[in-house]
Amino acid sequence: MNDATRTMRRRTYLMCRPLHFDVTYSINPWMDPGRPTSPDVGLTQWKWLHDQLVDLGHRVVLIEPEPGLPDMVFAANGAITVDGRALVARFRHDCRTGESRAYLEWFRRNGWAEVAQARHVNEGEGDFLLVGDQFLAGSGFRTEPRAHEEVATFFGRDVVGLTLIDPRFYHLDTALAVLDDDEVMYYPPAFSPESRERLAADFPDAVLVGEAEAEAFGVNAVSDGVHVLLPEHGGRLAGQLAERGYVPIGVDMSELLKAGGAVKCCANELRGGPDD
Repeated sequence: MNDATRTMRRRTYLMCRPLHFDVTYSINPWMDPGRPTSPDVGLTQWKWLHDQLVDLGHRVVLIEPEPGLPDMVFAANGAITVDGRALVARFRHDCRTGESRAYLEWFRRNGWAEVAQARHVNEGEGDFLLVGDQFLAGSGFRTEPRAHEEVATFFGRDVVGLTLIDPRFYHLDTALAVLDDDEVMYYPPAFSPESRERLAADFPDAVLVGEAEAEAFGVNAVSDGVHVLLPEHGGRLAGQLAERGYVPIGVDMSELLKAGGAVKCCANELRGGPDD
């Protein structure tokens, strides 16, 4: 397929400015509290991503960052939304639980038809990615497997469970990205053998990502069906995407990567909200 046959779909994203960004604890292998961080650099990189999404024609809405919640910039973890319904995250680690309250308040204040907090540990779009009409759902490090059934019931959608086995790729969105309604890219060694078999069966034409690109968080990307925004040090992945007819756009996420997050972590796709 070439780019002439691909179709861009304008989307709405929820983002959070990294005004309080810092690495003060370690809950994934990328975080080192002893390593200096710069909120100013993080904000500059985040703003470039924000402005690029707007320039491409997407709508970006903001949730206000709160002091003491340095990971709130990673808005993808905050909730899952489909058809105007929002299921807000229940975080595994205590240091992030305050984010759930902030997201519950935001969705209720902004007129979403149905808002609830997950009963089971569920880290939002970090572990639930919508592909066509079904969810791919990760577990192994953060989200609990029993949250998969809860999501299926809440949204009335099929959920395909996938098990992550490499702690470097602790959320599904660090190991797999949705490129279009029927196409994904992923790093196979991040998944259990059973999950790799399922992915190979369901997506035989997927873009398979190498270790160097995965370690650079190249899979933590946002696609609108044509443009794919990904960390700029994604190596040969940009070429793989271009061969498929996509337009890769590199984004400098080096500061936010110190907390184990990149492009997709910063952008939560809102589906069917009151203003869509």
